[in-house]
Amino acid sequence: MRLRLQVLVALVTCSSITGSLAYKPVVILHGILSGAESMASLVREIKEFHPGTIVYNCDKFSGWYSLENAWRQVDQVRDYLNEVGKLHPEGIIVLGYSQGGLLARAAIQSLPEHNVKTFISLSSPQAGQYGTSFLHLIFPDLAAKTAFELFYSRVGQHTSVGGYWNDPQRQDLYLQYSEFLPLINNEKKTSNSTSFKMGMVRLNKLVMIGGPNDDVITPWQSSHFGYFDENMDVIPFIRRPIFTSDSIGIRTLQEAGKLIIVVKPHVHHLAWHTRRDVIHEVIFPYLD
Repeated sequence: MRLRLQVLVALVTCSSITGSLAYKPVVILHGILSGAESMASLVREIKEFHPGTIVYNCDKFSGWYSLENAWRQVDQVRDYLNEVGKLHPEGIIVLGYSQGGLLARAAIQSLPEHNVKTFISLSSPQAGQYGTSFLHLIFPDLAAKTAFELFYSRVGQHTSVGGYWNDPQRQDLYLQYSEFLPLINNEKKTSNSTSFKMGMVRLNKLVMIGGPNDDVITPWQSSHFGYFDENMDVIPFIRRPIFTSDSIGIRTLQEAGKLIIVVKPHVHHLAWHTRRDVIHEVIFPYLD
């Protein structure tokens, strides 16, 4: 059965945009413990300032359902993107916010023949998450130092957060038990490792957005593939194996001029997709 696609901005025919700028369709994926309605401000801005844009505001796994197993969510997001892509052979733009950016990236990697031209990762924990502020939003009584006891277990891996919880001082357990992030980052080699990299290098543009005042993504540099080492020092992505070994194609994209890193201070996690000035400064330049 064909997926139900939620089109929030009116479709326009090719003839109606002759002589004007035609923007690529945009697919938006919401963050954890929220839904499509949380992205309404961003949708309104696109509708107003890029008239005629087709926007698909994905409503899958809203609210508490966003805590379901990461791969279960990725499977449906992958099918959703594939269906949208077939409708638009000219190519699409995918924007994923917070957890949605991580799931969107995995879905793109799972589609080595996709036609996603630009992927915008908006304050997403691409290298993982390890922080109390984020944790207490979902599990108020859980401490970061002992969270591994839950997440690095069969039960914990049934949650989306468990799939990308990356304890820098428990890397042996992370690699042993985590069934999601080490796979899509090619930290653990699988039969899909080559296709995961192919899905990334197929992009025309990878835009990674984050900033030091996010206060949720921890470390905030995870939004750019930076992360803690075992001493809790943050290592920039260009010095981490995911870049130096080009395990998922980030270095290939950089060398081709297709990787864009956006650092924006004084933006809280909940403002990236709601503050008008931020939307226009860090998102709109890449919706072409």
